[in-house]
Amino acid sequence: MSSSSALSARGSRLALLVVGLCWLAVLFDGLDMFIYGSVLPHMLEEKALGITSSQAGDLGSYATFGMLVGALTAGTVADRIGRKKLMVSCVALFSLASGLCAVANGVAVFGLGRILAGVGLGGLLPTAISMVSDYAPRGRAALTIGLLMTAHHAGGILSAYVALWIVEPLGWRAAFWVCVAPLLFVPVLARFLPESLSFLVARGRVEEARALAARYDAEVPAAKDRTAAGAPWANLLNLFRGGEWVQTLLYWLASFGGLLLVYGVATWLPTLMRSEGYELGSALTFVVLFNLGGIVGMLVAGRASDRFGAPRISAVWFALTAGGVFLLSVHMPLALTFVVVFLTGVFLNSAQTMIYATVSIGSAPANRATAVGWTSGMGRFGAVFGPWLGGQLLAADKGDWGFTAFALAGAASMVFIGIAALRTTRPTGRDGEPRQLVAAG
Repeated sequence: MSSSSALSARGSRLALLVVGLCWLAVLFDGLDMFIYGSVLPHMLEEKALGITSSQAGDLGSYATFGMLVGALTAGTVADRIGRKKLMVSCVALFSLASGLCAVANGVAVFGLGRILAGVGLGGLLPTAISMVSDYAPRGRAALTIGLLMTAHHAGGILSAYVALWIVEPLGWRAAFWVCVAPLLFVPVLARFLPESLSFLVARGRVEEARALAARYDAEVPAAKDRTAAGAPWANLLNLFRGGEWVQTLLYWLASFGGLLLVYGVATWLPTLMRSEGYELGSALTFVVLFNLGGIVGMLVAGRASDRFGAPRISAVWFALTAGGVFLLSVHMPLALTFVVVFLTGVFLNSAQTMIYATVSIGSAPANRATAVGWTSGMGRFGAVFGPWLGGQLLAADKGDWGFTAFALAGAASMVFIGIAALRTTRPTGRDGEPRQLVAAG
């Protein structure tokens, strides 16, 4: 075995550890995110906490508002204090917040719990994406990010089974107690998750990076792109220097439409399908199929993006998503509806993730968490609007228009990320150095 092959094999131990731990953290993120939508039909049926359809949409938006705050602040904080500390804090926060939801005696306390959970959920995802990007094998960055995001949809599937197996006999509060269980994972994450080598080098902590690399026989990244310690907003300003501001705004707008679509559908899919006459069991089956499609889509889109470029794949995926979501407004035979929901899940979830892949791998290591965090955070405005919009349309007895509105959001994201793809002339990152094609733009 050549020395370079041996180095790659040894370094893969560290990559496997990081991706594995981040995968579990994102699994719990997905469980906590999707649990509200999975138990919502049951809560509305028994009028839990006295909520109405309109209030239910507002509560769904509370979590996504918290995610907005978490995503906007987490990227900058992670680039300052480190990915590991922030990930540990985020898992602890959304786990404890779920406990607050479980003991809530009114809508206000429940809403506060969802906001706090959202802060943790919003902070975790871009930080985990930045972490695995640092350790992804060369030429496989989008696939690695796609693999990480399968955990989010595995959490969505888990939430549906929690609703099926636990809510009926024990009530909706039991589902949120299940979401407190990830608190047991916090010590494991704190003990075994290593800090980002690129972050350590970028912050000038080279000796610490060398010690970590020696422990796992990994390679220390070259020192570059170090951000001045006294400029906390420098990383954000870097997103707008030169011609970068156009691409940054295109990514933000695409993320807005994509997350409006993702969280609008995630929150309201079971309820909207039940309003179409399907039983609760069938409606939750849609959640399972939607997230199974998400898992398949992440792997397919990740591989395709590593070959053809993430912006291009994201644009095509959004176009297919818009068509699939629109079809859900048409009453079809159950078997055909299952197929459409699965295929919509394949394209919808990975279309948004490939926006993150584009931004993450195209950013300098010292700036990566900020770039992904702000792209995710600005998109969270759409995530706040989506659940609210679904609730208003359902309250007005216009549930079919919800699918149409979500389809239009997908079409808009296709346009914005498509323009970003057309503006790409060569596969370079924000630091101006050549990168794999997925990082184009």
